[in-house]
Order: sequence, then structure tokens, then C-alpha cells
Amino acid sequence: MNSEKINQIKNLLKTQKKIVVVGHKNPDGDALGSCLGIANYLQQKGHIVQVVMPNDFPSFLKWIPESNSILNFNQHTAEVREVISQADLIFTLDFNALNRTGDLGTLLENAKADFVMIDHHQQPDDYAVVTYSDVSMCSTAEMVFHFMEALEDLEFLNAEISTQLYTGIMTDTGSFRFPATTATTHRVIATLIENGANNAAIHQNVYDTNTPDRLKLLGVALSNLTILTEFKTAFITLSQKELDDHNFKKGDTEGFVNYALSMEGINMAAIFIESEKDNIVKISFRSKGEFSVNEFARTHFNGGGHTNAAGGKSDTALIKTTSDFISILPTYKEALNYVA
Repeated sequence: MNSEKINQIKNLLKTQKKIVVVGHKNPDGDALGSCLGIANYLQQKGHIVQVVMPNDFPSFLKWIPESNSILNFNQHTAEVREVISQADLIFTLDFNALNRTGDLGTLLENAKADFVMIDHHQQPDDYAVVTYSDVSMCSTAEMVFHFMEALEDLEFLNAEISTQLYTGIMTDTGSFRFPATTATTHRVIATLIENGANNAAIHQNVYDTNTPDRLKLLGVALSNLTILTEFKTAFITLSQKELDDHNFKKGDTEGFVNYALSMEGINMAAIFIESEKDNIVKISFRSKGEFSVNEFARTHFNGGGHTNAAGGKSDTALIKTTSDFISILPTYKEALNYVA
């Protein structure tokens, strides 16, 4: 952050505030880790803070310190309306447009409080009095660390914050293997470990929680794998029936798309997951090199995200969605084949 934004933040926080910290719909490790981490920090600074999520999050993330204090808008609608109506300040983390919070977005749009955005996604909306946006960052959790650092407040970095931020960084970098993971990221991680983050335990809590149903669902997903060699693209489909047959729980398909991308000669991968409850097909895109799935998702599937990782959705049936996807690929053939 530049000096002007630092001074703005200091002015906003110089007296005690009622603060709400909000993450995006279907919160992942980065949304949870960054929101809980900054809430912990702000509480230590003397503010009254409540973390709000639009809906529930996967069970493999419910061990994160203070995650049981989160208000879920779907389950605690009245309480969320109350805290937002009384808020002096609202921090939004890990998303760049209020519609990324689903039904909660309308409530936020009508809030009287000032907003602070901390986010690393491309093309942020202009709704905050202070926007700390950096698309080069690997995660919003790392940005929270630098936020505290810029305010000269790393003395507040306790074991709980270190664990929360480590979880966010680890999950959003694919355990530190994605290109946005920098030398600075590793220095931040070292500081978090020095301040109480147990890296081995965190990894085990997040990744070593497979159930037989989830592993069998992965088998189904891989059996549904389609490879389009001409376009260096692969995709996976999962129907609602396949999810139901394997007792699908939120978070069970996390990381499945990466199996498709891991194949030699594949530069873009996608997973299409049918959701009868939402009446949509949920889509995750991944890519290698400079091919932007962010732009691809924004242009064709009402989504967005990062250059190499993005999401989208389709209002048509699963078969029609994948057919449309295939029909679009010739337009991108040269770009997909150019990727190193």
C-alpha cells in the first residue's frame, strides 16, 4: 500500500469501530484465512469485529482458529442484517465485486458503512473508500500480512493469526507451487511459522481428510475426463446424480480440476459440476503460462478470477454447457497451442 492509503486506514481505525469482515460466497481457505486473520488483528487493536460469510464452508476448513465464530448469512440472516446495519466499517476480503457474495450483496449495497477492500483479483469494482488491490499477490492472506506490516503492527502477529494466514496462503497457492508464489511469499511463510503456524499440522488438517465417498467421486470424475488434444485442453464433468451417489459435501471436488491440468501437453483444464439446487452448472478453469482463463471466463461464462485460475457458471444443461465450451475453443486454438 502507498502512504496515502496507509494514512487513510490509520484515520479510519484511530477510534474504536464496529467492523464487519466479509468473504465471498462458497468461501475457500484464502477467504476464511484472510478474514479471520484480519478480524483477529482488528480485535487486538480494540475494535468490535464480526466475520460474516454468505454461506457455509467445507468441513476440512472448520478447524481453523475462530472459524466457529463466523456468522453464515444463509443460517443467521437476522443476525447478519443486524451487525451490518450497525457497522461503522465493512472490510471485504478476497473478492472484487459485491455480487460475489450472492444474496448478501444487496444488503451490502445498501449498507451505510464505509468499505475497505483487500483483494488480489483482476478488475476490482469501485465501491470502497480504500481499495488495496494487488493482482500480483498469490493470496489475500498474504496481503493481510503486508497490510499489518504497512501499519507497523506485526507485533500483533500471534499464533492464531499466523495459522489463519498460513492456511489462506497454502490453499491459494496449491501448497506453494503456483507461479504467483514468490520469494516474498516464502519469507512471509517463514515469519508465520516463527510466530506459531504449525505447517505440518495445517497441511494435514486441510489435505489429509479424504473420505471413501470423496475418493470414489474422484474416480468418477477422472473416468469422465475428456481430452481435446487439438486445443491442448481437457475437461471433467460431474452430474448431480454422480454427486448424490457419492454423498457429495461442500468442498469434495476441491482440486479435481488440477488433475486434468497436470497432464502433459494440456494448457487449459475445466471442470463442469451440475447443481440442481442452484439450477446452474458451476465451472472452474485452470491454465498454464499466459493463457488467461480470467478473460475466458468473463467473456463466455459470467465469471472471472486470475490469469491461471478462474470460475464461472452456465444456466444451460450440463451437456449443452460442455458442447458450448467445445464450440468456443477453435477461437482460442492459436493461443492455447502457443502456451509453453
